[in-house]
Amino acid sequence: MGDFRDWLLTDSTDSVILKHVAAGITPEMAAAVCKLMRNQDLILVAKKCQVITTFRDTIGLPGRLSVRLQPNHPTDDACGIAASILDGLLYGSGDAVIGINPASDSLSAMRDLYYLVDEIIQRYDIPTQSCILTHVTNQIQLIEKNIPVDLVFQSIAGTEKANKHFGIDLSLLHEARSAALSLNRGTVGNNVMYFETGQGSALSADANFGIDQQTCEARAYAVARHFSPLLTNTVVGFIGPEYLYDGKQLIRAGLEDHFCGKLLGVPLGCDVCYTNHAEIDQDDVDTLMTLLAAAGVTFIMGVPRADDIMLNYQSTSFYDALYLRKVMGLDVAPEFEQWLKRVNIMNDQGKIQPVEPAHPLLQGIPEHLLNFKTPNEKA
Repeated sequence: MGDFRDWLLTDSTDSVILKHVAAGITPEMAAAVCKLMRNQDLILVAKKCQVITTFRDTIGLPGRLSVRLQPNHPTDDACGIAASILDGLLYGSGDAVIGINPASDSLSAMRDLYYLVDEIIQRYDIPTQSCILTHVTNQIQLIEKNIPVDLVFQSIAGTEKANKHFGIDLSLLHEARSAALSLNRGTVGNNVMYFETGQGSALSADANFGIDQQTCEARAYAVARHFSPLLTNTVVGFIGPEYLYDGKQLIRAGLEDHFCGKLLGVPLGCDVCYTNHAEIDQDDVDTLMTLLAAAGVTFIMGVPRADDIMLNYQSTSFYDALYLRKVMGLDVAPEFEQWLKRVNIMNDQGKIQPVEPAHPLLQGIPEHLLNFKTPNEKA
């Protein structure tokens, strides 16, 4: 492992070589070598790893930082969700995905959310994708009804027993991916899966078999890798202080996760977050997201004011992404950047500009929402 670490850190081991060997690196190798690395080593090697994926835009290009626009609402209210989507778009967020955690498992409620987001994307010709983060079996049922599902989501873990606790196995994920591909909704590419992970999930389910939580986490990335996802992210602080106690542990875990994911060839983002009973605060979040941006993280979350009112946790905001792009000289996904400029949200210098009340998004989305009907309601 020491020799492997030294090899990863040498200048001759570049992005091309790391991409070539990624498929041959096991998760146990990635987890082992990360334990020998200082934080700066984790940043340096991850920065060299390039994982590029496509659906309606191109995610993971060098010098780019994407954002998942997360417009959650405690009652799945269409107006509230659309207002958050509008807010995020005007800040230049949403190129990774517009991804909603639904408050309800009702298929009819989720169907309405799919139609709502798809209508906004199609009406304004936005080069991005949508996702409703419900159980994969619900998404398969909705795909069978020809509901406009872009990405299929599932939380995954690093052991078979832990994944059974999530109600999944590899064959079910294969079925879901095939179902999503059958809709043929991508315009640039067909990476149709979106996964979330997080250190401690196997341990919390008593499904880790004595394996440390970082190794279990790396094994989850190996599961993700098998399905060529558009996006995967670790939810690094959501599980609470029982697994990541304070800011120091949060920062280390986030850098470890990003390193392991990228080394294995996974398009890894990070929900830099914490629960309110942890010994973590927003300064720790600022530190970790800045370090991850330096390491070339694929995407972060964009939550209105960084406070998710449905999941009741603290994450990163639309403005946090602007800060990272300004300080690190990063851009949004190229297709999304062109759209932002076309609709006068971004100027030619790449700066988000003030939006006048007459802007089409401010005029169109609110008017549209007042009269929003699903296809069933129109019938």
